[in-house]
Amino acid sequence: MTQYLMLIYQDESLVGDPPSPEVGMEHMAFIAANGPALRGGNGLESAATATTVRAGGPADFMITDGPFAETKEQIVGYYLVEAADLDAAIALAKQVPMGDGCVEVRPIRVVPGAVG
Repeated sequence: MTQYLMLIYQDESLVGDPPSPEVGMEHMAFIAANGPALRGGNGLESAATATTVRAGGPADFMITDGPFAETKEQIVGYYLVEAADLDAAIALAKQVPMGDGCVEVRPIRVVPGAVG
């Protein structure tokens, strides 16, 4: 089994702050249907609360308010899942409530000795 991170991208203005009860119910249904494969997940606060740390040199960092890039869609949440292969992870991603957004699926790279 491999772990995959599923990043949920949506237009934040369509999700609501706080998210609508309907959005919450859709995610609760996804969780109930796929509980055994889920290893974690949460929604994220608005992109307006983000802080980006960018390396500017060997010991120099640039700190900026806001997300990494300005786009129409922001990362609004994530699920960490365990699946037999990419096809199984994609099958799970197709079930994630995403409105008009999308879900990016990435395998987790296991680094020996790393946290988690």
